[in-house]
This record gives sequence, C-alpha cells and structure tokens, in this order.
Amino acid sequence: MEALLRCALWLSSRNGHPEIKGEIARKDDKLLSLLKDVYVDSKDPVSSLQVKDPGPQEQKEFRLAKGHNFNMNIKNIPKGKISIVEALTLLNNHKLYPETWTAEKIAEEYYLEQKDVKSLLKYFVTFEVKLLPPEGKKAIPSK
Repeated sequence: MEALLRCALWLSSRNGHPEIKGEIARKDDKLLSLLKDVYVDSKDPVSSLQVKDPGPQEQKEFRLAKGHNFNMNIKNIPKGKISIVEALTLLNNHKLYPETWTAEKIAEEYYLEQKDVKSLLKYFVTFEVKLLPPEGKKAIPSK
C-alpha cells in the first residue's frame, strides 16, 4: 500500500507539486529494516534435455588441392569437394578438351561423385568474352 502511495506521490511531484518532493526523498527506516531481512537464493533449473555424448567423430579424408599455386591458403580439401579455382579449372579443361576431360576422368581426378560431375558440366559454364564490332564497321580478324 505504501508503495502505491509513493508512486502516486512521485507522479504528483512530476506534475508540479514541489512540496511532495521532500516526502519522496525521505527514507523509511521500517521499510529498510524489512528489506534487510529479505534473502534470495536462486539456482538454475536442471535441463530436461540430456546432452548426448558425441562419440568418436568419423575421420574425414582429405586430399591436396590441385593447382594450389593460385591460392596458398587452402592446404587440404575434403574428398568429395572442390575449391572454386579447381571448379573453374575443370570446367575450362572440359570446355577446351572434352574428349580428354570427361566426367569420368574428372570424378576420378578430384575424388567426386560421377553424377555430381555430370550435373556440374551440364549446368555450369565458364565465362567467354566475345568482342562484337560496332554496327557499320568491319571486324578485324583475330590472328
């Protein structure tokens, strides 16, 4: 009840009643003594979820990066994955020499699944720059 009274006093002091400011600033010894008797003891609840003990993790097989002279930060690549540089290299090799760099050879060379390589070759291509002559001018043949 006294807390409500203090709240009302505080609100009224904000509304231009300076005589109440002294009442708000006054310490109440009875309330302070009651507050000193309060003791709070808190403990975290036990989690109902049991933490699974991860057993020995399966060792991943790594391979050395091919064409590592482009990016020295990559030391080992997990088998079944390729770096960006390797992807561009194998796509370009397949584009230039499709008889030599078949999906089977790429899968064997980079330790990839053959179906993934076939999808890669089907849906991804490297950029090719073509220079078109301006309209009305003849193109200079390349050497």
